[in-house]
Amino acid sequence: MKHILLIATGGTIASRYTSTGLSPQISAGDLLSFVPEAKQICRIDVTEPFSLDSTNISWKHWLRLSDLIRQHYEAYDGFVLCHGTDTMAYTAAALSYLIRSSRKPIVVTGAQKPIDLPDTDARTNLLDSIRFAADDRAHDVCIVFGGAVIAGTRAKKERTKSYNAFSSINYPPIAVIQDRRIIFYIDDKEKVSGDAVFSDRLGEKVFLYRLIPGCDGTIPDVLMDRYDAMIIESFGVGGIPDYGDGSLKAAIHNWITAGKIVVMATQVPNEGSDMSVYEVGHAVKNIYDIPESYDMTLEAVIAKTMWILGKTKDRKEFRQMFYTAVNHDLLFL
Repeated sequence: MKHILLIATGGTIASRYTSTGLSPQISAGDLLSFVPEAKQICRIDVTEPFSLDSTNISWKHWLRLSDLIRQHYEAYDGFVLCHGTDTMAYTAAALSYLIRSSRKPIVVTGAQKPIDLPDTDARTNLLDSIRFAADDRAHDVCIVFGGAVIAGTRAKKERTKSYNAFSSINYPPIAVIQDRRIIFYIDDKEKVSGDAVFSDRLGEKVFLYRLIPGCDGTIPDVLMDRYDAMIIESFGVGGIPDYGDGSLKAAIHNWITAGKIVVMATQVPNEGSDMSVYEVGHAVKNIYDIPESYDMTLEAVIAKTMWILGKTKDRKEFRQMFYTAVNHDLLFL
């Protein structure tokens, strides 16, 4: 039997109702007690590095989780990470960059309702995750949720209450799980070779600037000294508005002149960016050669930017790494 490590970090799946709302209180061992069928699938050990509502998860926790998996990597055949849903897509994306080319599966899951309720998605999600982690074809970081297996860089939470909370953005699901059967759409483990590559640093000084009509273009200049990179979440396929004062274009110039990283992303989840389509994007892209997200999720763009900044702040090296595909994060190339 495969040997799996279950890593509990809190979240709704491990929560109980209190007078002030849901709070993570169910231990890793107790989580397993709700899915006794799991012992027929594989051997499972448990650990609980922390127990948090995922709203409180930060980049520091991503590094802790990556290091925990690194420490136990040789001892287990796969890993199941129980996590809150609100920041699950960020964590899955971050782990995709911190742990690359893993022939062992690192499965992230959670639930919309606590596991101790009679009507919950938690038991199904946890069992599906354990089943997938024990499959010979599984590898790399993914999210298993609502019967879908989603690459760790492609997941986005699109529903706050429904059991099918997560979607695979601009990429098909890796697999689906139905009636205890795993149906693979993408079976490419043979393409993963060598040892897993772990990273232990992130550049956390990343500023996300979401544009709204009539936004103040001087805001980036005010924050420039505090950040190493700015991700501009623009409209549609991507462009820089000009409301008559040229302030946002000037701010981009100032950031780049100061050696900072500027990345263009889009507020639209599906189909991606393409700054070359409209004049408002084309001119800026040509002048400053700004990297853009194309078909990447915003969560992946943020996590990848932090991962690259942990290695280099050189704009040329950043661009090269940003456009190198990791765990299915980028297709446009």
